[in-house]
Formats: sequence, C-alpha cells, structure tokens
Amino acid sequence: MTGEITLRELAGLDVEILKGVGEKRKASLHDYGIDNVLELLSTYPRRWVDRTAEARVSDLVPGQEALVLVEVRKVAKIPMKGGRSMVTVSVGDGSGRVTAVFFNQPWRARQLTEGLQIAMFGKADMYRGALQMTNPIIDLIGDRTGRIVPIYPQSEKAGLSTWEIAGWIENALERCKVRGLLDPVPIAVCEKYELVDRTTALWNIHMPESIALKNDARRRLAFDELLRVQLVLVGRKRAFERDSRGIKHIVDNKLVDRFIAALPFGLTGAQRRVIDEISTDLAGPHPMHRLLQGDVGSGKTVVAVAAMLTAVQGQHQGAIMAPTEVLAEQHFAGIRQLVAELQVPDPQNLFGDRPLRVELLTGRVTGEKRRQVLNDLASGGVDIVVGTHALIQDGVEFNSLGVVVIDEQHRFGVEQRAALSQKGSTTSTSDVLVMTATPIPRTAAMTVYGDLDVSVLDELPPGRTPIVTKWAAGPILEQLMWVGIRDAVAHGQQAFVVCPLIEESDKIEVASAETIYAELQVGELQGLRLGLLHGRMSSADKEETMNKFRDRKLDVLVATTVIEVGVDVPNATVMAVLDADRFGIAQLHQLRGRVGRGSIASQCWLQTKDPEVSSPRVDALVESTDGFYLAEVDLELRGEGTLMNSMQKGASDLKLASLRRDRDLIDMAREAAFSIVDADPTMVNNSGLLDELDLLLTPEDAEFLFKN
Repeated sequence: MTGEITLRELAGLDVEILKGVGEKRKASLHDYGIDNVLELLSTYPRRWVDRTAEARVSDLVPGQEALVLVEVRKVAKIPMKGGRSMVTVSVGDGSGRVTAVFFNQPWRARQLTEGLQIAMFGKADMYRGALQMTNPIIDLIGDRTGRIVPIYPQSEKAGLSTWEIAGWIENALERCKVRGLLDPVPIAVCEKYELVDRTTALWNIHMPESIALKNDARRRLAFDELLRVQLVLVGRKRAFERDSRGIKHIVDNKLVDRFIAALPFGLTGAQRRVIDEISTDLAGPHPMHRLLQGDVGSGKTVVAVAAMLTAVQGQHQGAIMAPTEVLAEQHFAGIRQLVAELQVPDPQNLFGDRPLRVELLTGRVTGEKRRQVLNDLASGGVDIVVGTHALIQDGVEFNSLGVVVIDEQHRFGVEQRAALSQKGSTTSTSDVLVMTATPIPRTAAMTVYGDLDVSVLDELPPGRTPIVTKWAAGPILEQLMWVGIRDAVAHGQQAFVVCPLIEESDKIEVASAETIYAELQVGELQGLRLGLLHGRMSSADKEETMNKFRDRKLDVLVATTVIEVGVDVPNATVMAVLDADRFGIAQLHQLRGRVGRGSIASQCWLQTKDPEVSSPRVDALVESTDGFYLAEVDLELRGEGTLMNSMQKGASDLKLASLRRDRDLIDMAREAAFSIVDADPTMVNNSGLLDELDLLLTPEDAEFLFKN
C-alpha cells in the first residue's frame, strides 16, 4: 500500500499484528471491544495524571476521594471466617505511604506484586493512626516514563491493564510513521480554527508531554467527531433543498391578517418574529423544513395555524399531526375555536368569502363520517385537517397539501415526517413545521436537529399567571400539599395527582396510580370526586374520564404521565407529583405545564419521601419556570449519553465531544460543514472525508451523499 494511511485501512488491520498481541491477548481485547487498530487508537484515556503536579500520598486528606501514583511495597493475604479473605497492600511514593485493603478479592494478591507501579483511586480514612483505602480502584500503569500518565477505561472481565493498552497504542502509532496518517479535513479549515493536524492529535491524546498538548489534541479529535455529524446533517439539509421543489406561497394575504385581527389577545413579539421567519420560508422556492421550539404555553398553536392559513389562502390545504388521539382532539377543538368566525377570501364565491373548514381524522373517526372526510380531503373541500398517524395511512389523499405541522415531533420518526410531507402533489413537496414543547439546549438542537432551521418562542403571552412550585419533603409538607388541593377544590378549581407507575411494583417502591387512587378516596381526599387515568385504559375509557374532568364532573384526576403532553384544562390549578425524584427535569416541566393555563394563580407540589435528601432536579424546578434554562441544567445533570442514544442517526462515535463543554466546537463544526458542502455538494473533492462518513456513520446517514 502507498500514500497516507486512511482510517479505513486502520479498521482493516487486525490487532494481532501488534507486538505482544497473541491469541490470549487478542481474545481479551475482543472482550474489551477492540478488534482492529482503528478501534484501539480511538480508545481514549478516561483521565490523564500529571506525575509532577498531583497524585502524591502526602496530599491525601482523610474522608476525601483522591488518586495517587504509587509503588507496591508489601502484599499480605489474610484468611477470614467462612472461607473469605482480606488482602492488605502497603504502597507508597517519595512523600509517604498508605495501606490498601481488599475484602473478598483474593486475586489482588496475584495482581499486585512488589515493585509494581499503580494508580490507586479511593477515599482515604484513618485506621489505627495510619492512612488506609478500602477496596480502591486500581490501574496498573507499568513503567510509563512520561510526565503525563494516560489511564484507560479498565475491564476486569478482559483483564487488561492500562499500561498494556498504552504500549499497543504506542506500537501502532510508531508503525504509522513511515507512510503517515491521512488528514482529510481541509488545511484551510484547520488553519481557520487553529486545529493541530490529526497525527499530532493522536500522539498527544495518548502520550502527551503536557496537559496543554493533551487539551489541543482532544479539541482536534472532538472537532472531527462533530464535523462528521454536521456534514451528514448539513448535507441532508442541502440535498433536501436541492432535490425538492416547494410551493411558492403568497404570504401577504388577507386570511392571516383576518385571523390575527380576530384573536381575543395580541401576539407576543416572539410570535410575530417566528411568523415572519415562517413566511419567508413559505415564500421561497424550497420547501420549509423548520423546528419550532416553544415552552409550554408560549403560543405555538397560533403560529402553526397562521402557517396553515397561508397555504389555504393560496388554495392549498394544511394538516397537523399529533402523537395521540387525546392531543389531536384537543388541537381540533382549540383550532376550531380560534378560527370560528374566519371567512376565506374566495373570488369563485358569489359573496366573495366562504367559511373555513376544519376536520378531524383519527382512528376513532369511522363509518360515513370518515368516508366524507376522506372524499373532501381528496377534492379540496377540507382546508385544515387535524389527526394522528392516521393521516399517513394508505387511502388518505389530499387535493393539494401545502403546509404540514407535526406536533411533539420527538414522538415521530424521520420516516413518518417525510410520509406526511410526501402526501402533497407529485410535483412539489409540502412545507413542514415540526413543533416541540420540550425545550432543547441550543447545542443539542444543532446536533440532533441540525437538518432543520430552528425558531424559538422564548416569550410567554401576557395574562398567563406564573406557577409557584414547592417541594413537599416528608409528612408535614405532604399534609400541606393535600390541604392545598382541598382548598382549591373548595374554591371551584380542580387538581391533578401524578404517579410514576400504574400498579404497585415489588422492585421499586414508588406511588402507583391505582393504589393512590384507592387510598385517596378513603384518606386525604375523601369526599371529593376522583377520577383515574392511565395508559392501559381503553381509548373510550380515557376519553370519558378526560371529558368528565374537562366538564368539571371530577375534582381531582389521579393519573400517570399520560397527561404529560397537551392536556388542557384551564380550571385545573394545582398539581401534586408523587415521588418527583423519579422523573426527569423535562418530564416534570411538561407535567407542571398542565396547570397555570388559566387566569388563576397555580401551584405545583413536587413530593419526595425523604426530607433529608434533596434532588437537584426538584431544586431546579422550584427555582425556575424557564424551560430553556431547565434544559441546560438537565444537560449538565444528566450528561449527554441519553441524548446521544436518542439521536435519529449518527453520532455513535462521539467519544470525546461533549454537548456541554464544546459549544464553541459545535458552532465551528457546523460552519465548516456548510463551507465544505456548499463548495462541493457531492464531496467529490473531499473523498477522504466522504470515506470516513461511510466508514464511521451508519448506511442511512451516508445514503443521502451517494444518492447523487
């Protein structure tokens, strides 16, 4: 082979070519998740220890966790009662000594031999006047002579030491020197963002001479990970714009003006800004592909209706797809109320105007009514249709579908979004607006939804009363919570009680909806009219219960998180979330948004059992009602692991990049991706990068690049 070495070539090299990797070590590496040289080189240290600046025994403080680099001085195995054992290991460095004690780990006596260099992490305590660590984490670092010691993730099953992994990585990098490693990122990009070259980055992530060099290496390799994701997303966005012909809507139309003028409230500045952004999209030649983020109650529905009415004015149709029948029916009722008196300007009509027609299409719309709605959709007799995934089923045809709105888009896949937009005509693609009430941190939006343009409603309409959130920890505050619910009901208001499980679970002792419902009827809420709502009920039973609650025939609704999305009962002013520490921040924020929807001041109680144990999630909810602030807190607390796993495609190789720490890199990678794709749409002049996308991302990700 000639030329610089590509990542694909490294992926094709079995680890057995490396010095010291025989059949036994090859099997251990396989258990560790490494089969080829690329997987080895992209197994990065989990920490780097500076020998000269930290990790000395003399710096240990009793009661605090710390890491020390030490030499094993003496090992003793002591038998105990019942066939158990204790291994004591005396270790030290030039500054002092400490004892490590291992219970029921007899193999430590074989592992930790005198003279061995180890990194030891644990909590130091005083025992009989001397420092001791119990069952500390041990990394064997061998005789690595560098000032900075890399420590790799370890696996007891694989039985590999950190110094063995470091040795194989060094061997692999040394053997790459003759041909050199290919760096496919354009030189201009590296220079603009002051990035080191890839070879330097790989050496310095594994064997840095200083922490500063390691930081430069991490920055470059994290940029590469983010650039690959952004190239896919930007490429998909540009391909969509290039290959799809949109409808050029008439945006200065009477219908939207009439709609806004007839609203019983004024638009917020954020709503006006977002309607303008959407209008610009609708007037253009490319189909709109926009994400609308708005906190609970920020007025997304009004914006969505304005977008659909733009389509109707041009003799096209609008459709809104919701994830559940309850939410679809609620949207239908809400939209019909918003447009109740609206007349569509129609030159074909003798009177110059005609009524706007809005219809519902879900699984519950059957028989003659369903046939009529389907016929009128196909003929153009229906202007706006509200529905569930029933809208994308075979047999549903539109006369000319102009604007598609998809609500709570995280509940639908890319394919379902596309299926509805393709229901338009054969010659054009419908404009798509996807909405979410789950605020997404900006970095996550750019990474997960990077193929969409993003609009944000960051202003609540006037007249919305703020929700006061309280933490009910322990029995005394819990009683205040129930008193608060009884007081609200006494004043003609209603309440929600939210529980994590439907039935009692032996494994997790958390509130069960059915148990709590039964207990409250004879306990704290005795005498009130209670209803029960959960996901295992039939659609008809759920609808009957919700209708009773809306019609004020129930005082309190005991429910699971089935009420999380879209349930709108303005008279409900109090919510109690039981075992609130079992919920995530986003879910608690969504649940809380079910109250405070009217003009009456509302309360949300977050109940936890132990008054001594605070929950950072509960603390954050008590502190703020700003969903975007909470989304950032959530990312900090949760880390991005879950977020990455929920990505629609790609980003499976984000090993170093962090959505929390690398906001600047995400901006740079996105900017670089646009410059690369715009200059070279099919990436014919960037074959090295294209090959890496094909290698490291899934076939679905790379597919759009090859379709040309």
